[in-house]
Amino acid sequence: MNGNAPSPSGTDTDQRLRLRLGQRLKATREYLGLSQQQVAERTGILRSAVSDIERGVRKVEVMELQKLARLYRLPTSYFLDEEEGADAGEHALAGLPRTAQPLSEGDRIEVAKFIQYLHARRQAEEEGGLRPPQGPEGRA
Repeated sequence: MNGNAPSPSGTDTDQRLRLRLGQRLKATREYLGLSQQQVAERTGILRSAVSDIERGVRKVEVMELQKLARLYRLPTSYFLDEEEGADAGEHALAGLPRTAQPLSEGDRIEVAKFIQYLHARRQAEEEGGLRPPQGPEGRA
């Protein structure tokens, strides 16, 4: 047996990962209301290639994934996460420190207040539909 040939289980794993990646890309595209043709026009990736990637029948090139992630405004790590229930928000938050660097101190304080507001709102909703607290600037 050739040492370079993938094992059957490796092939199954690759296929499973391609399918998961394709499903995430498709779900994100549909959530954003984009057609495959629009994605093709905005990224330079052929529409047929977008379709094949979403169906898991074609591997995605690194540069293609970067273009798609940039268009979808999500980090590539979200699409590559091997966890079944990967959360796009968690991956976006992981990049927050880098994104927040150019913000002023006042802007960072406002971001922190908004995060606290979102946390309090979620907690209120989980505790039985209580009215959410006022937003950072007094708005609900």
